[in-house]
Order: sequence, then C-alpha cells, then structure tokens
Amino acid sequence: MIRRWREVERWIEDQESAYSGSFPERALSDFIARRIQPINRAERPLDVLNVVAKISFGGDLHVRSEKQKRGYKGPLFEAFPGDLVISKIRVAQGSLCVVPDTLDHLAVSPEYPVYMVDRNQVRAKFLHLVIRTAAFQKRVGRLRSGNTTKARIRPVQFEALRIPLPSLDEQDALIDAYNSALHSAAEMEAKAEAIERSGWEAFEDAMGLTPPPPLPDRSVFVARFKDVERWSHEGILRGLANPSESKNGVVVIPLGQMAKVSYGLQKCPANRPGVHARPYLRVANVQRGVLDLREIKYIDVPDEDMPKLRLETGDVLLCEGNSPDLVGRGAIWSGEIEDCVHQNHVLRVRVDRKRLLPEFVLAVINSAHGQAYFRSKAKRTTNLASINSKEVANLPVPDLPLAQQEELLEALNHQQQAARAKRAEAAILRQVAWADFESALFTDANAP
Repeated sequence: MIRRWREVERWIEDQESAYSGSFPERALSDFIARRIQPINRAERPLDVLNVVAKISFGGDLHVRSEKQKRGYKGPLFEAFPGDLVISKIRVAQGSLCVVPDTLDHLAVSPEYPVYMVDRNQVRAKFLHLVIRTAAFQKRVGRLRSGNTTKARIRPVQFEALRIPLPSLDEQDALIDAYNSALHSAAEMEAKAEAIERSGWEAFEDAMGLTPPPPLPDRSVFVARFKDVERWSHEGILRGLANPSESKNGVVVIPLGQMAKVSYGLQKCPANRPGVHARPYLRVANVQRGVLDLREIKYIDVPDEDMPKLRLETGDVLLCEGNSPDLVGRGAIWSGEIEDCVHQNHVLRVRVDRKRLLPEFVLAVINSAHGQAYFRSKAKRTTNLASINSKEVANLPVPDLPLAQQEELLEALNHQQQAARAKRAEAAILRQVAWADFESALFTDANAP
C-alpha cells in the first residue's frame, strides 16, 4: 500500500510539474495541520452547536436542523472560523470549504477532517478562493478512484496537493482586486434594482394603484381565525382604500368582468395517455414570466373535448399553488405546442382582447398591487399557498383603453430592459474578476 501511495505522489508531481505560473507552488501540508479537538457533549450539548450536515460541491457549508441534530449520537469535533474542512467521501467532487467568520460553535463528525491554517503563510480568504478555482478542482478531482462517486480518501492524499502561494502582501493585493470588482458589480446590481423598482412604481402610480400616502394608521387589525394564514399587512392597507376608486380617476373592476378564468384537467387513471394523447402543461412548466417547455407530459383528451380545453395564443397561465411568495406565478402562452392543454393546478385566464391585453394582465399580477392581493387571498397549508379561480377573477384591474395599456407596458418594459442590461454588466464584471484571479495564479486556469 505504501508503494502505491508513493507512485500516486510521483504521478501528482509529474502532472503538476508543467505549471508555469508567477508564484511558487507549495503542498497544502506546508501550511495546514489537522485539528482534532473532541467536543465534550456533557459540557456542550447539541442545542448550542452548529453541526455540519454537508458541504455542497460548490463549497457551501450546510448545518443540521434542530430535528436532525437530535438523532445524532456519534462523536463530534471542533471547527473554527478560518479552518479548512473537507469531506472524506466527496472532496474529489469539490466538497470542501473554509469556515466563514460568521459561523461559530461549529461541530463536525469524523467524516469531515478539519485543518488549522497557518495565518503567517496564507490568508483564509485567499485559501477560500484558491480551492474554488478550476485548476485546483481538477487536481483534487484526481483523488477520486475508479468510477465511484463516493471514494473515501485518506487525509494525507489531500494534504499532498499543491497550490500557488504568493506572499501575504501579494495575496492581499489579489483579494483586494477581486473584492473591488465584486463591490462594483454589487453597485451595478443595486442600480438595476432601483431602475426596476422605479419602473414598477411609475406603472402603478399611473393607474392609481399605489397605497394613498400616508398609509392608514391602524395599530390593530381584526380578522377571523380562519383568515389569519392569509393575513398580509400590505394587502390590508391596500384594501382599506375603495378598490373601485383611483386617485387618477381610473376605474378598477374585477378581472372576471374582462376575462374568463378556467381550471384545466385533473389527472386520473381514466385519462392516461392513449389514443388521444395530448401535451399538457404542469406547474413546473409555468415559471415567472416564462414557460419552461423542456419536459412536456401527455394526457388523454378526446377530440370532442379539445375545443374547450385547447390553449390559445394570448392565454395567461397562473399557478394555483406554490410557495407563499410565488403563488399566482404566471406566463403567457404563445402557441408554442400544437393542441396543448393544461393541468387543473394551472389556471387559464382568457381575456377579452377588445378590452384587455394579456401582457397588461400579467404585469398587474406581478405588480406590488397584484402580489399583495394574492398574498392576502391565498389559502396556506404547511409549505404551500394556493388561490382559487374565484379569487383570481376578483383581482382588481384598472379598466384602461388598449392604447394606454400599451403605453404603460412600453414604459415598464423600457425600465426592465435597462435593469437587465445593468445586471448583465454586473455578471460580466464578476466573471472577469474571477478569470483575472485564476489567471494570476495559473497560466491556464483550465489546465491540469
């Protein structure tokens, strides 16, 4: 076994000998050391500890819930902010991280070796970034033996890996440059948020849907117990104003007076795909503002039922149930698939095109006004919220001429496009910053 490991060491050295970066390489074992500090469970019970549940392949550390901790009986060991923690089973797939400064009282099982980092040689932040580089991920990936995804490694195998190690001043400079770029990207994203927010505010203000300033001063609200789950502060405040009135003189009427809201088909053994198999949309297909059509399932619908069930271009599709923040998530059908129908958990809103634009309806639903309405009307269960067709039909919608609807949509779309452009700039800046960091350490970040 010793002979084989020496061969592995020589193979790793040969693979890494082609490195021609600007900084000398050092083995991890030169500046990390195992920390093995057992935790006395009598002195420090589980309820005061953050116990590691897993480290994702992307390097995110997850801790156990209180319920998960109660079932753990094995030994635990200390890990401190700035320590390096790896998974014996999945380190070759990227399951390793530096403990963040914000997480203390951390405990790990024996499956997660912990390393102290010599702060006189390497910054914790620098090590955190290096272990996420493509070049290092390839090196650590070589520790996987065979085709198995759960190949337990010996810590000494990991410790033999090498990384470029600049001086502390050079590490600080690299970190500062990277952080500076991230700060600029964050500023761009904040501007994007402000641009988008101002667009929505202008959209609502033009229709008189914003809450009248100042907001009503009500310190106590009374609700029936069965309605407590639906309670929404913003929804209550908006409801205090007469929904049929508008500060701009715009008449607001229920959506049902300008559109028809319908349920789709309920799946059952009788309509399994057969002679009349038709494609149908599920909740998973209807995302916020877009349709995800990568996976389409089928249901049996006879020819005579298709006229009333077939989706038509311009239909607004809404999810009946989802997480409380996403209930009423919707998109517009544009005839992407011929003879397509929808499941009963997806509501179809077919508008009177002489009075209402589908895009305008979806914008009203996605506005603060629409989202507050759905939150206040949705019925909640343990993990989900749902809204029925009657509540959707009662959504207050401004009754505006089609030309004005188009103008409002154009202005809103202009702001959203500007926000998307800012976010794209921020994303590129983040990518460039990361590429610069990698290329400063490795001549080719994609090379072995």
